[in-house]
Amino acid sequence: MFQSIMEALYNGALTPGERPYASSPNRQALEDKMEHEKRYFMQKMSLDDCQRFQALDGLHAEAAFEHEAQVYSNGFALGTLLMIEVMERKEAMIKG
Repeated sequence: MFQSIMEALYNGALTPGERPYASSPNRQALEDKMEHEKRYFMQKMSLDDCQRFQALDGLHAEAAFEHEAQVYSNGFALGTLLMIEVMERKEAMIKG
């Protein structure tokens, strides 16, 4: 049986934040290059510097997550506002 989007969100059948994304070949190449460069610098560092560098990398990941969460939230809000406008115009269109 078909579930509405709202039902799927409510029931946990749809969890947009946990959906895997398809990585493009360009993104994969960038991630590979970044990992290669990270390993290069970590080999040159002292243990203390290496640990600090890894902590910095974690902070970058945390900041990126916060940014992505905000972008998702803004997109969801804009989509909702769009639907409100569509529904308002629907009434006018039906009434003719």
